[in-house]
Amino acid sequence: MKDTNQPLTTNFIQNIITEDLRQGKNDGRVHTRFPPEPNGYLHIGHAKSICLNFGLAEANGGLCNLRFDDTNPSKEEIEFVESIKEDVRWLGFDWGDRLYYASDYFDQLYEYAVQLIKAGKAYVCDLSAEEIKEYRGTLIEPGKESPYRNRSVEENLDLFERMKAGEFPEGSRVLRAKIDMASPNLNMRDPVLYRIMHKEHHRTGNKWCIYPMYDFAHPLSDALEGITHSICTLEFADHRPLYDWVLDNVDYSKEAKAKGRPQQIEFARLNLTYTVMSKRKLRILVEEGYVSGWDDPRMPTISGLRRRGYTPEAIRDFCERIGVAKSNSVVDIGMLEHCIREDLNKRAPRAMAVLRPLKVVIDNYPEDQVEWFEAENNPNDPDAGSRKIPFSKVIYIEQEDFMEDPPKKFFRLAPGREVRLKHAYIIKCEQVIKDEKTGEILEVHCTYDPETKSGEQGSGKKVKGTLHWVSAAHAVKAEVRLYDYLFTKENPEDEEDGSDFRANLNPHSLVVLPSALVEPSLAEAEPGSRYQFLRQGYFCVDPVDSKPGNLVFNRIVSLRDTWAKIKKEE
Repeated sequence: MKDTNQPLTTNFIQNIITEDLRQGKNDGRVHTRFPPEPNGYLHIGHAKSICLNFGLAEANGGLCNLRFDDTNPSKEEIEFVESIKEDVRWLGFDWGDRLYYASDYFDQLYEYAVQLIKAGKAYVCDLSAEEIKEYRGTLIEPGKESPYRNRSVEENLDLFERMKAGEFPEGSRVLRAKIDMASPNLNMRDPVLYRIMHKEHHRTGNKWCIYPMYDFAHPLSDALEGITHSICTLEFADHRPLYDWVLDNVDYSKEAKAKGRPQQIEFARLNLTYTVMSKRKLRILVEEGYVSGWDDPRMPTISGLRRRGYTPEAIRDFCERIGVAKSNSVVDIGMLEHCIREDLNKRAPRAMAVLRPLKVVIDNYPEDQVEWFEAENNPNDPDAGSRKIPFSKVIYIEQEDFMEDPPKKFFRLAPGREVRLKHAYIIKCEQVIKDEKTGEILEVHCTYDPETKSGEQGSGKKVKGTLHWVSAAHAVKAEVRLYDYLFTKENPEDEEDGSDFRANLNPHSLVVLPSALVEPSLAEAEPGSRYQFLRQGYFCVDPVDSKPGNLVFNRIVSLRDTWAKIKKEE
């Protein structure tokens, strides 16, 4: 039994559960559910809901169901069902034998609808969708009753049965609850419970051509599964009276009622800067080719974050840090990036990679000599061990690490200047070779000081710059993809100025570097493995496009942690 004397926390939902447990409500049970609609891929906002629902159940010795809200066959696909299962598992949660679908209850839901008709609490309405909206009224004006509202029970039963039999065209009739057209809550003005859809369902095939609305299926599914705390995002707060009305007016099973009544609780959804969370808008990005797919590493989808190289631990940490609020707000995406940096700083092995290579010839280094230097794999992990890095006469450094005419405070390589090569020697630039026609720098010639071998006694000569590098003879070719924010505007969904969210797309959100070079220890890097490229950031071997002999790396995040710096200053 869960301890019922827990102190109050900043998680208001946990405080509700704690009080329920203290009072012995629901016989001390805690049973939540995660109810995604399989009409697209889950995103980081859904990750918050997953962590919340499964996390609360786990923290309180309870259970959490995975239930698919598959009540709209026009938009739902098996592909989305499988991707959602994968995402939940990847985040580290398990629903055990509690996998459900709203379609599991279609027969029962139909009978419950018939029950409402017989009780005079539901009727078949012939108004079109546009007319229903017009009749509904506004926030300051009551609605008008449908001319079909007072049909007899017998006529409604007959029409509803014929709707089920497929006699009527799609959109011609709906079943509505008979509640109150003057209610101050628009959701209570005779809401639609069933609509006609001549679409094949991915589980039930063509058995049904009428499908329940979410507001009808949701509370009854919760009740039938014995859910105690039905946690929804804030936009469902105005739907809660309807949730309760359905449970009050449907005589569902005695077994379900004996378990207690589910309680709907709303929390603020997650909004991130430089990101869109609307499934509709994410679908547009995919279908109109602005991204390569639902798992494009620029997408906020869980599959996109996974492909980019994010870890489930970092995402769970992020969801824990942002907490659970009662009012909507926007979270700085820098906080998410901070969480992945903290996680990978502890676990990602270090490696050297040159993204835009510049050839460096060390003139006084022996032609055929190769030295192997010891390099630690991760200074923050004493058990990570070390690796050997080859050094030879010709190496490559980053183009940006050399300037022919450097400004002040440029401490990297320049004519006549010295720098240290990480794990190796100090070198000095002696000559620059250029293309005579274009002026492009082709290679830089240097000399090395053999007395400055890194890690050896006598190598204590001080220089201000340390560069990463790779040996030309041993380096492995790779494609590197540098990802940036998909949008240039902090709130790309803000369309008050009349612009479409697509107008805020970042044309530089992906830069592909096809000629990068990485150290030889990465030649057999496994898809999905993550590394810190020294001075460059954290990178992941792309699990889709990377193949043996054709390495592809995605930049997960740069090393610069602006969010942590801002918080430290605050």
